[in-house]
Amino acid sequence: MANQKQAMLFGLATVLLWSTVATAFKLALQDLAPVQMLLIACAASVVVMALILKVQGRWKLVFSLSRRQYLQSIGMGLINPCLYYFVLFGAFDRLPAQEAQPLNYTWALVLAYLSVPFLGQRLRRIDVVAGLVCYAGVVVIATRGNITSLSFSDPIGVGLALGSTVIWASYWIIATRDDRDPVVGLFLNFLFGLPVIAVVCGLTAGYSIASGGPLLAAVYVGVFEMGVAFVLWSYAMKKAENTSRVSNLIFISPFLSLVFIYFILGEVILISTYIGLALIMGGLWLQQRKVKVREAELAHGR
Repeated sequence: MANQKQAMLFGLATVLLWSTVATAFKLALQDLAPVQMLLIACAASVVVMALILKVQGRWKLVFSLSRRQYLQSIGMGLINPCLYYFVLFGAFDRLPAQEAQPLNYTWALVLAYLSVPFLGQRLRRIDVVAGLVCYAGVVVIATRGNITSLSFSDPIGVGLALGSTVIWASYWIIATRDDRDPVVGLFLNFLFGLPVIAVVCGLTAGYSIASGGPLLAAVYVGVFEMGVAFVLWSYAMKKAENTSRVSNLIFISPFLSLVFIYFILGEVILISTYIGLALIMGGLWLQQRKVKVREAELAHGR
């Protein structure tokens, strides 16, 4: 029971951090190009993860991998952080935070769909129903409630937000075959991805980065969203005696995020955002509920 309480505390801390990042994204993008923000955030993340590994006494693991694993780090680093965050930040650069953030949460559904061809899993009826509910929410948010016209507020921004879900889900499918220590693996992915981001930044937006709030917001994203939150969530899952209770905490995050978006960014939250987000979360809940019922049945030998 003590472990479960610790797991819930780690999970709540993670959810709180996740709830602030949409606001931090928009604050950083006020004066930074997406690739500049990515460069700063990735560099900050590399530093904080190196410190975490050093404090935990696992720094030596960075140098104990095989050649194949280092090559794997390069490949995965091109996906995350390079491609994924560039596309995600591009979406936030074009869309209000209240629109980009809920759309990104559909990655869990995309993961279920991609697991069918790539991991050999079965597509269940509930996955189809959950998809219809989730993407109904996407349409409501993307059209700002004007669903009959199907006129998206920013088609490119919506495309980037949905594209980021495919990239993120693909990354986690590839990660199922990753036998590296999770924090070591993420550190190396970001370390090898950082030079690529630096080159792209130099060739496009340049290195002229003003100091102040946007810079601090980008550092915050790198330290907490890309670094600390990952470690806290890993601890939550490791200590949990009931993982479903901890994983259910993620449903708090998008709604709590709207509070920060409203009070800090000053965005007026549209009714369509609430309706669309409720549909997306409802669809994800349907999908996860079926998985948990099936796991319980298997645990009881059914």
